[in-house]
Amino acid sequence: MFLSVFDIFKIGIGPSSSHTMGPMTAAGRFLEDLKSSENRIPGGGEAVALKCILHGSLAFTGKGHATDRAVILGLSGLLPATLDLDVADEIESDVRANGFVKPHGFEPLKFEPETDLIFDYGPPLEGHTNGMVLQGFDKAGNMSNERTYYSVGGGFVLTSKELEDEHLAPDVREKAMKKEGCPFPFATAQHMLEMAIKSGNSIADLKRTNEEHEMPRHVLNEKLDGIWQAMQSCINRGLSRDGILPGGLNVKRRAKAIHDALQEQSTRNLSQPHTVNDWISVYAMAVNEENAAGGKVVTSPTNGAAGVVPAVMRYYRDHCVGSSDEKLRDFMLAAAAVGGLIKHNASISGAEVGCQGEVGSASAMAAAGFCAVMGGSPAQVENAAEIALEHHLGMSCDPVGGLVQVPCIERNALGAIKAVSAASLALHGDGTHYMPLDNCIETMRQTGIDMNEKYKETSTGGLAVNLPEC
Repeated sequence: MFLSVFDIFKIGIGPSSSHTMGPMTAAGRFLEDLKSSENRIPGGGEAVALKCILHGSLAFTGKGHATDRAVILGLSGLLPATLDLDVADEIESDVRANGFVKPHGFEPLKFEPETDLIFDYGPPLEGHTNGMVLQGFDKAGNMSNERTYYSVGGGFVLTSKELEDEHLAPDVREKAMKKEGCPFPFATAQHMLEMAIKSGNSIADLKRTNEEHEMPRHVLNEKLDGIWQAMQSCINRGLSRDGILPGGLNVKRRAKAIHDALQEQSTRNLSQPHTVNDWISVYAMAVNEENAAGGKVVTSPTNGAAGVVPAVMRYYRDHCVGSSDEKLRDFMLAAAAVGGLIKHNASISGAEVGCQGEVGSASAMAAAGFCAVMGGSPAQVENAAEIALEHHLGMSCDPVGGLVQVPCIERNALGAIKAVSAASLALHGDGTHYMPLDNCIETMRQTGIDMNEKYKETSTGGLAVNLPEC
């Protein structure tokens, strides 16, 4: 039940946490199931051949999100966090050419992507729109194993039973967290604020105490620093590369050219006051161009929204007076506290609630983190997150061509700008405000339920179908 900061911030690959990282992880979990005869269908023998069926949004936008590649690599025993992109290319080519996956510890398993990887464009599975079924077959051709997985956003993968537990009421989750010994088992923003006031701790301190229940402080700090370094590396790669992004839309990388121009303006003292927004934007765009190219990114909380939090962190570190690397840890902890609340009480999945659940959640997290490191009180941090989320409500997820490029790259840039603005507004107040964060999160959940499926990462509505006639 405890959701760690490292559940929210995970190192992985692009272009999508739900459509790339999730399916790869699910395939890896299925391999683990194959190792035990207890998981076999009665009467089935040892699996020698595999099949994967993609449903819902995984089918509709799977090819644009490289879901097929992710399944191949996952069934080959590779994981998002440790993936070597060069090795991955070789393995994918071999599987496509020879029709076998060769995960460590197994005899080669028959898997021909052209026939064994099926995109089912019918109705989605009942549990979640990002559903996939993995099957194993024995030498006689009988099904020996079958497991359904749901990729619920941010790289999280759940079975049907796990999905039921995910939807437990907040009070039930809090009781479960208490049983686990979690020092501050908050499952709502209201309870989080009450615990902060009663204990005299900041929101980052609450989260840190919970994390240190699981690991020593020096390990926590090292892992947080590692996440920040991965974010920094991603930004720097994005700022150093140009060219055309893959996928067929011929979208140009722009971050490098914009960054070069901003540096030139700064050197010549030609910057306008509003240029600060360009700096925030270019950091976010750098990350999401890398993500669109299939590079290494950090889910924040998803890949589609991976640029928002790193951009605001980079802005804080490079442009704000009094910034420090140590405070960046508090930034991530406060951001993760808010991200966890949104995930548990609504969703961070674009396929489930639209882009309000991705960029909206990321903006709320970034606003909370930025407010925290700028000296905000717990009430101001909660207010900052609410302002940022409120002004993303209703945002659809309508990627053109099923690719995380248009409008996703620019959407991250604007989400980062909104986060800084939301935190600044909150810091100018005393934390009191009309709409609580919990109510805003619930509104996002309800809006997602009411949203037409065309606007939830299926690429069948919105900008995805209103294209230039050229």
